[in-house]
Amino acid sequence: MSTAAPVVALLCWRDLEHPQGGGSERYIQRVGAELVDRGMRVTLLTSAFPGCDDESVVDGVRIVRRGGRLSVYPRALLTLVGARLGVGPLRGSVPDVVVDTQNGVPFFAALLSKRTVVLVHHCHREQWPVAGPLLSRLGWWVESRLSPWAHRRRRYITVSEPSRAELVDLGVAADRIDVVRAGIDPPLAVDEVVGEFAERIVVLSRLVPHKQIEHALDAVAALADERPGLRMDIVGGGWWDDELQAHARSVGVADRVVFHGHVSEERKHRLLAGARVHLMPSRKEGWGIAVVEAAQHGVPTIGYRSSAGLTDSIADEETGLLVEGPDELVAATRKLLENPAFARELGDAARAAAAGYSWSATADGFERVFASVAFR
Repeated sequence: MSTAAPVVALLCWRDLEHPQGGGSERYIQRVGAELVDRGMRVTLLTSAFPGCDDESVVDGVRIVRRGGRLSVYPRALLTLVGARLGVGPLRGSVPDVVVDTQNGVPFFAALLSKRTVVLVHHCHREQWPVAGPLLSRLGWWVESRLSPWAHRRRRYITVSEPSRAELVDLGVAADRIDVVRAGIDPPLAVDEVVGEFAERIVVLSRLVPHKQIEHALDAVAALADERPGLRMDIVGGGWWDDELQAHARSVGVADRVVFHGHVSEERKHRLLAGARVHLMPSRKEGWGIAVVEAAQHGVPTIGYRSSAGLTDSIADEETGLLVEGPDELVAATRKLLENPAFARELGDAARAAAAGYSWSATADGFERVFASVAFR
């Protein structure tokens, strides 16, 4: 890097203001904010959405929004080309390092910059089918074959050891992959919790099919007769919202479940603090920031062992429970509801573990990787 303030370009298909923004977007923007605090000039190139500003600055990170769900990829590459030609949003600011976030499909920024780091939260084999038979096959080929070949000389960052193992299985050399786990913001002080007088389950998630929130709703239905005070709070939004509300009605728990949608940080922490247990029945996770957010309030998480990343963020029988399928999800939820002392034990251990994560440490990991690619 030059002696001037290093210039970093972050490429991600969405930002946190996007209606479908989630953990991946929080990760990249919080890293960007930390890098700004360390004297770097950081720009996030991402997609536009209805009603958004073309550009904004959040926590010192300049956000440039161009293109849509698919066109964001060529638009971001054109912006990088424009930086070299002295035109466009990055004119006069050729990036020293580019972070290419591969949410299934990378931007292939390595075609333009040798100083490109590929960020992968997890592989998407299980999620591609929702795109349809043709696009899913193409997408998985790009992710599993083309991308590893195109980036065979590039460094990778991923967020957990299971995600690292997945990349190795796809042919990425293990010595080119750094695991940089997500950080966590200090919890907001909670002077009032939601639902402290009822048995409450919380789900903190984007509402999309692969999160399998139907399994959490089914768990409430299975336990409803034996636990009349049981309620569930679902925090987060997404395009699968209507289907989930219909599912809640179909299994007879619509009166026990509140779909809160997107909420303020204060409201989110109140809902987390008022829960007995956090359910995360996702088909696939890279890490699971929500696990640590719940843990900050002493709330243990139950999730699927097969999700891969949760085996890194949940220590089974120590900070939460890992289960094998829907039936075990119900049984584990019953266990924690019937044994509040055990739930508190898990929650206390989870809270202690959460204290070990910070965005500063995450940014340290990025800086180490940046140093290794700066002069290649």
